Amino acid sequence: MRKFLTSLVLIGLALTGCRHETKDAARGVTFEDFAPVYNRYIENWLKAQQAATEKDAAHVEDELLTAVGESKTLLEARAKAIRLDREKWRFRLGLGNFLKVGNPSEVPSDLVWSDGMDQPEIGDPAAKKGGVFRRYIPSFPPTFSPFGDNSNNSFRGDLYDYIDLPLVTLHPDTMEIIPGIANQWATSKDGRTIYFRIDPEARYSDGAPVRARDFLLSVYVHVSDNIINPYWKQYYRENIAQVAMYDDLTVSISLPEAKIYAPVFAGAITPAPPHFYAEYGPDYEERYQWRFPPTTGAYEVLPQDVIKGVSITQTRVKDWWAKDRKYYRYRFNPDKLVHTVVRDESKAFELFRAGELDTFFLTQPQLWYEKSEMDPVYKGYIERYTFYSKYPKIPRGLYLNVSKPLLGDRNIRIGIQHSMNWQKVIDVMFRGDYQRLNAFNEGYALFSDPSIVARPFSINAAREAFAKAGFTREGRDGILTRADGTRLSVSLTYPATPQMDRIFAILKEEAKACGFEVQIDGLEYTVSYKKEMQKQHEMVFGSWLISPPVPDFHQFLHSSNAVDENGHPKPQTNNTFAWHRADTDALSEQVRSATTVDQLNDAACKLQRIMHDEAIFVPGYAVDFIRIGAWRWVKWPDCKETRFSPPVVYDPQEVFVFWVDDAVKDETQRARRSGKSFSEVTRSIEDYRVKAPESQVPPGEQNLGNP
Repeated sequence: MRKFLTSLVLIGLALTGCRHETKDAARGVTFEDFAPVYNRYIENWLKAQQAATEKDAAHVEDELLTAVGESKTLLEARAKAIRLDREKWRFRLGLGNFLKVGNPSEVPSDLVWSDGMDQPEIGDPAAKKGGVFRRYIPSFPPTFSPFGDNSNNSFRGDLYDYIDLPLVTLHPDTMEIIPGIANQWATSKDGRTIYFRIDPEARYSDGAPVRARDFLLSVYVHVSDNIINPYWKQYYRENIAQVAMYDDLTVSISLPEAKIYAPVFAGAITPAPPHFYAEYGPDYEERYQWRFPPTTGAYEVLPQDVIKGVSITQTRVKDWWAKDRKYYRYRFNPDKLVHTVVRDESKAFELFRAGELDTFFLTQPQLWYEKSEMDPVYKGYIERYTFYSKYPKIPRGLYLNVSKPLLGDRNIRIGIQHSMNWQKVIDVMFRGDYQRLNAFNEGYALFSDPSIVARPFSINAAREAFAKAGFTREGRDGILTRADGTRLSVSLTYPATPQMDRIFAILKEEAKACGFEVQIDGLEYTVSYKKEMQKQHEMVFGSWLISPPVPDFHQFLHSSNAVDENGHPKPQTNNTFAWHRADTDALSEQVRSATTVDQLNDAACKLQRIMHDEAIFVPGYAVDFIRIGAWRWVKWPDCKETRFSPPVVYDPQEVFVFWVDDAVKDETQRARRSGKSFSEVTRSIEDYRVKAPESQVPPGEQNLGNP
């Protein structure tokens, strides 16, 4: 699920932060005390980075004097990256304070302002407000805090990520920028600083106005030493160059480099309400554990709507400030969202079947083909939908740790790719409905290489590659060895579930026919994740969510996330490949800082090709649809602008375009009591589908177009 995956991304980025580099603050919003300390810390950090870059530059220049061939090419790529780093540090140091309180005269007078009001509506004008939407969550969150210890739990998306309005965001169909809290924005001539005008009517859920200062305060509460939060400390330090205010309604955010979609990256920051954080201090984790902060979004959690360990109810904000705004007026329709804790999926399905839950994901074949073949579906009470989206494919597969002895050999990695029979997994476990993933970061319309095809399962190709690595002898058990007795055996770590156990039992058995032994290492999720983050794995099964519009390679491939200063694998980063090379560093930086579509496409496609050629990622399976069951009182858009859901979503429910029709609910409940039936509904919504050959359309569906 997206929330779970998003949590993985956030947790996985956690690096050693600046704890003890900024002083603890007493309780109370002491931003005035914090700002100069933090500004000095950032300045000193930038100077240290600048000095390290100069040292690195001198080393590379010396090496280039005698380098030839591939070594020279790699050094030249590194030299180019160093030139960009030099300019970046110069620019950032020239900005002055990281947290800045300026005045209106400093805002350039020649800016060209945008408002994003030329995009199509989101949702359906027929949507009705009201009703209660009920769903389940597998566990109760350990905290309501949006940041700090345990905040990256699986429920944070429902509380914050899908609800809070940032300054600007992307339209989930056109991928163009649309307003959020800001009603206008403009980009500086160098493309690095984005100016935002806050909507004068923007309010928190308690009625307090949103002000520019709240964005500076947001940095403070995220990075101060009152919390242990290395992710946010690293994020602000490395990805933001300055946060400045000029008056109550004007704020600017500067990025280290100009880039595509700069307003979106800059405008992702959400404000912190100062009155809520009036008691912020060293005891933040305990004091704020169960306090829901005032939100700029449509739903809040009221104290009386929390039953610890049982349920959480979100209530639509009364007189929400954006309720009549374009892009928001046909969304966030139910009055209440009730999340009930059900730890067992089978029990949750029975509650759905009984009408106690309103929707249920049916993407797994056994749910679609077997469990949902039931009376409530036959009688038309529950409607089933297959929705094809345009969301980029999740990089779900095996991540190979090249720092491990055998996996440092490219021939072995290629052999492993040919040894993994993912197609059999798809055919046996997923009834042939899913597809083989072809490449890391596949499915970005403008930034993926469609010519890359995953290596197929092949006993001959696998053994040929293993032979090149010296594995030519076959033991009595069928496993290959080298002349020195080294056994072709690698462990595969994964979070153990019954389904995952079956998947890897298939892969293990098929690999054995190739002379390759897969040592199954199924662990409880947290143990598996910890092992991966400590870089103690050899192969690990993973699936990371990287949100559109652009792919992300830096966190997975850049050497700064691979090894420490001593050359040892660096823990607590997402570079689980432990991959580090100058050319991929340079290309990863180019993806981050590309200013044109062509630049980004060039770098992203080259990185995809390198990952394929070097065989460090074994693509698994992909799904380009969501299957969902919904009681007939849950309604979905059917208008010109939106068919069922906007297409660039991982979960159609996360954009809140559905609504609950209480009249239809009453009608359905009466029909259930009397035995009346409605027409059975099973529909495939393909308006946004990236078309595949007809033979690949999953069986058992009616291609009826729109609902």
